[in-house]
Amino acid sequence: MTILSIVLIILFFGVLIAVHEFGHFIAAKSLGVWVEEFAIGMGPKLFSRKKGETTYSLRALPIGGFCAMEGEEESSDDPRSFSNKPAWKKLIILVAGAFMNFVAGLVIIVLLFAVSGVPSLPVVNGYLAGAEDIQEQGLLPGDEFYSINGHRIYFQSDALLFLNRAGEDVAVEVVRDGQRVDLGTLHLPYRTLTDETGQQVLKRGITVGQVRDMGILDTLRYGWYQAIDYVRTVWMSLGDLISGAVGLDDMSGVIGIVAVAGQMGEQGAQAAGLAGAFLNLLSFTALIAVNLAVMNLLPIPALDGGQILFVLVGAVYRLITRKTLDQKVLGYINMVGFVCLMGLMVVVAVSDVRKFIL
Repeated sequence: MTILSIVLIILFFGVLIAVHEFGHFIAAKSLGVWVEEFAIGMGPKLFSRKKGETTYSLRALPIGGFCAMEGEEESSDDPRSFSNKPAWKKLIILVAGAFMNFVAGLVIIVLLFAVSGVPSLPVVNGYLAGAEDIQEQGLLPGDEFYSINGHRIYFQSDALLFLNRAGEDVAVEVVRDGQRVDLGTLHLPYRTLTDETGQQVLKRGITVGQVRDMGILDTLRYGWYQAIDYVRTVWMSLGDLISGAVGLDDMSGVIGIVAVAGQMGEQGAQAAGLAGAFLNLLSFTALIAVNLAVMNLLPIPALDGGQILFVLVGAVYRLITRKTLDQKVLGYINMVGFVCLMGLMVVVAVSDVRKFIL
């Protein structure tokens, strides 16, 4: 991994965290919350300026930032504090960070598609030798997969993913001549076939993938599809983790993510020089941006989703009892959640290091 790749990765991560905090900042300011400080970067201050009631600062370490609101961590008597705002305002402020991460990921994706083109689409090209019988079930060359087992298909990678996760019988919808066609359940077992190179392979027998030139509206539309696809990928990964389909060894923390990003940068550099490395890292950054948006909304203490859960529970509690939840109790819960989250990060980091050593 080159020094340049490491620097770019740190900067991209820092930008994503800063964008997240900027979302909280804009929402808080718009809704009349007193923001004590908005900082770009962490660590010692390099520069600061107070404008109105808020201190704006630039800090030494380019690894994110923060938005410090009055009454965020504890109760406050100030009517403009976060703790004294109604629940709907708190929810908007808390969701704003994840929303900005999602928007950042979407913008990056659209820009990448405008430069490099939209990924290959899920169009059936044909069949491997020995699998021509698939056509008799109604799946024709030129059909574009619309859904597989109820999962919406946007790109070639989606079709391959959900075909790989499916059994021998697969429910398929396609788009044919601009119209959706439900083909019902097709029998598509894995079998030994001959591929284009003459090799014997274990495949279902379908070849999928088509690249098309896109206009600006198509680029925007498929950019949105890719962002939604990333959200779905995160949820599927969480589902696999909960179900036991994957274990902790399959998870990656900051160390693993940096390693993968570095590999992508090097692959891009080998293929297209510095520009290729930059585009590959930017593509990975888009995935991480959407990943951060989803993960931050999980109902885990110390994450935005945990704070959202506290706000909702507090609103229901107040509606029933006419009392407010004790902020100290919520603080303790938040601290326990933070310790558990840090513990998980340490475990994953040790796993990442072990993978490199072994």
